Amino acid sequence: MDESGSTDERTAQTTDGAGFTETVRARGHGNVSAKHPSTFEVTSDDYLTPAGDCILGVGADRVPADFDDAFVRACRDPDATVTATLAVAGHTQRIEGRGHPDLSFENTRSLVGRTSDYVDDRTIMVGADTAAGELDRQLVEALTAGDRLVLTLAVE
Repeated sequence: MDESGSTDERTAQTTDGAGFTETVRARGHGNVSAKHPSTFEVTSDDYLTPAGDCILGVGADRVPADFDDAFVRACRDPDATVTATLAVAGHTQRIEGRGHPDLSFENTRSLVGRTSDYVDDRTIMVGADTAAGELDRQLVEALTAGDRLVLTLAVE
């Protein structure tokens, strides 16, 4: 960790020192439909079938197992606010959820935000206020066109 609190360019302590961020880069895919009513997902897989209606991006450069320990610890606080900011082709959408003590961040393939309280090794937030099916359709169209996705996760 350097003086700014950054452990690498994709993991950083927030400017006010109150939280941590993780950045994941991926890309859209022609099969992105973003119709799922209760989850959103980003995967490191380089393919997507039409059945993956929660998947927003493929080819992710990072997965939960890559995240900094301080970020993971902060997300395990049930009072933590976890925010996912999706940025694609000039479109931005913010999804807010919360932490959970059972979040493991052990998955080596994909990350999932959930509107429910269900937790598995892919879960990065519970109680999300938005699922794939509720995303701005212009953002989804950009993902379907294969545009680059930058997902910034923040916890406070």
